[in-house]
Amino acid sequence: QVQLVESGGGLVQTGGSLRLSCAASERTFSNYAMAWFRQAPGKERGFIAGITWSDAWTIYADSVKGRFTISRDNAKNTVYLQMNNLKPEDTAVYYCAAGVSVGNYNHWGQGTQVTVSS
Repeated sequence: QVQLVESGGGLVQTGGSLRLSCAASERTFSNYAMAWFRQAPGKERGFIAGITWSDAWTIYADSVKGRFTISRDNAKNTVYLQMNNLKPEDTAVYYCAAGVSVGNYNHWGQGTQVTVSS
């Protein structure tokens, strides 16, 4: 069972930046595709960014393309989400996910709150 722990959330003003981290317990972390999702109050959880195990391919939701960057460091068993030019509509709980392939995630973290003030 892969354990995922997110960190880096917080309160930031519009236009600010945050970097989220997700540390994985699994030694075979490098075998997993990783992703970030988010869930705003009253809304369903939605995909925002994904990365393949080899770091060769990334994919983003249109709402964050050009502002967010997903990356991973397999030596540290960690995936990151750099978020720039944050907007109030980015306010949500952000979740890290892992799976055997992009789009097929079955391990989830507990989430970290990101709040963007206007």
